[in-house]
This record gives sequence, C-alpha cells and structure tokens, in this order.
Amino acid sequence: MHQTSRILIDTLNSILGAEPASPVGLHEPRFNGNEWEYVKECIDTGWVSSVGSYVDLFEKNLAKKCGKKFAVVTVNGTEALHIALKLTGVGSGDQVLVPSMTFVATVNAISYCGATPHFVDIEDETLGIDPQKLDAYLNNRDVSPFKAIMPVHIFGHPCKIDELQEVAAKYNIPVIFDAAEALGSEYKGRPCTSYGVFSTTSFNGNKIITTGGGGAILTDDEALAKRAKHITTTAKCPHAWEFIHDEIGYNYRMPNINAAFGCAQLEQLDHFISVKRGLAETYKSHFSDKGNENFVFHEEAENTRSNYWLNTIILNDAAERDTILGDLHAHKLMCRPVWKPMHQLDIYKKFPSMDLSKTEQIAPKIINIPSSVKLGI
Repeated sequence: MHQTSRILIDTLNSILGAEPASPVGLHEPRFNGNEWEYVKECIDTGWVSSVGSYVDLFEKNLAKKCGKKFAVVTVNGTEALHIALKLTGVGSGDQVLVPSMTFVATVNAISYCGATPHFVDIEDETLGIDPQKLDAYLNNRDVSPFKAIMPVHIFGHPCKIDELQEVAAKYNIPVIFDAAEALGSEYKGRPCTSYGVFSTTSFNGNKIITTGGGGAILTDDEALAKRAKHITTTAKCPHAWEFIHDEIGYNYRMPNINAAFGCAQLEQLDHFISVKRGLAETYKSHFSDKGNENFVFHEEAENTRSNYWLNTIILNDAAERDTILGDLHAHKLMCRPVWKPMHQLDIYKKFPSMDLSKTEQIAPKIINIPSSVKLGI
C-alpha cells in the first residue's frame, strides 16, 4: 500500500474511532435541527409547492447571512448562475471568462445563454482564477466580446476577490461570483457571497447546507432582484385568475417544502462551519504529526475564513493519484479527484482559452477527503 494511502486511512480511522463498516461519504448532509417540524408544517397545511411563507423567510434570512440585500431562491445552483448571467446581459455570441477547473455546471450555465466559455488559469494559493495572469492576458487585447468574469470559490476557499474585481474594473467587465461551495466563507471579514453584482450559491445534497436541491441568486440591486424573481417564476404577471406571461420565463422556482428545509439548515450553518473548521484542524494536526512529504493539505489563504466544504490534499506526484484513490475506496473511504478540467472535456475542447499550465499541473494532483459535519463531532 502506498505510504500516503496508509496515512490517510490511519487518520480517518482515528477520527472515526475504528475501521468503517460501511462506506464513508465525501460530504453527507446532517439533519439535526427543525427540518422535520418545518417540513411537516408544509405537509399539514398543503403549502408544498412554489408558493408559501418559507420561500419568503428563506430568502430573507439567506440574504442577511450572505451579506446581500436580496436573495432569490431557485430550483438549483446551475439555474441561479444561468439567470445571473442573463441579467448581466450575457447572450448569443458573447464570451465569459471562467476557470477551467470547476464543476461542469458553471460552464453549462454559460452555454444555456448561447455564449462561449473562455477558459482562464488558476493560482496555487486559493485554486481560484489567477488575477495577475488574467490581467496580463487581457492587456492590449480586444475585450469587447467578454461580457462577464465568473470566478469560482473552489472547495469553499474564497478566491482573490479584490484583485479580480480590480482587473474586472480595469477592463469594464462585470463579475459574477460562483459561490456554490462557499456559503458562510469569508473574505476580509465579509461573507464572500457579499461581493459582485451577483453571487450565486447551491443547496445540493452534498453542500454545507441543503434543501435537497436548490440554489440562490444574491444581489444588492432591488431592480435586478425583482427581475430575477419574475423570470424565474415563468414571467407570470400578477392577476387574480388570468395567466398572462409578458416574456419568455423559466420555471426555476424553489418549492416551499424545500425552502422550509433550507430555513432549518440555515439555522445550523454557523455550527456546521465551526465543526468543519475543527475537522480541518484535526486533519492538519494528524498530517503534521505523520511528517508526510508526499502531499500537502490545502489551507485557507490569508485574509479568508473558509467553510472547508471539502478538505483537500495536493499530491507531489500526479502519477500516484489513482493508486491512492483505489486504496482508499478499498477501505470504504469515498475520496475523489477534482473534476476533469473543462477544457479537457470533449464537449468544451473547442472553446478558447489562455495558457492553462497551472490548471493542468495541479488538477491531476488533487484528492478530496471525507469532510462531513458528522466527522467533526
């Protein structure tokens, strides 16, 4: 067995207290609050669909937690990105600057607009877009096709927000932050979701809090928030009985029963983050004690406070990754590699990009290790 595999297995067994009898998931949800009470109320009253008090309450509480004035909840995070792009003016023939190292939903949302993803490189510290490299790439270049920059806060670690916003302002390109993985993370003392004309987040079952499926559009602009609400509810005009739709809209509404679940989960977010940060410290301590030289534990950057959605190690040698993953899965530890970079997928190979050497260097070395809240309790 590989030395790194042995260290990871011993560390997880120490945290679990024994060799696991059943598979240990990468990130499992935890339901230990008012989930059943709120969901039962929806069932008892019959308000289970797209209208109900929990939708309004979830949007209000979420906006406050995210440091934005308005939140519009959607059926999933991908659709939140789609609408944020649409409301930024992204359409057919436009290009959006986006990291290649992200989940495919980020890039698919660009495609839904009929636009073209333009892949940019990352840097080591945050695994987010490299602002200096992006600036050099855009300098003396025709930037008119670029209608948005969409940075991603990878694994819960805020990217270099200030530097990226400076680059965006220099070239007059709007910024939409994909914070699907970073709910509750902070940058310079503020929620990372509080930055940008839009931020979006996700409540998929594997996120730090879940609504089963869901997402949210976050903004300080009241007019944009109202428009987002309108077009995500099929662009239906208010009327007591008539069905009048004033434009092509989308049925992206979050049902009340899911929002009820979200309200209960949001009440526990601060506790979840505290526990997950404690788990990250446990990992760091174990790995330091082992004195391992085959990998490094990826830590939050200066001036950030990560939710450590997924704990991550970066191997020294990419050739060892699959052997290590095989060892871990054989011991019921459901670790995973990072997503295949988007520019390497057949569906996105033809699209433009800058030099992506850092992405290609780091991505094959990444392993995400079990990060569920229950492991830190």
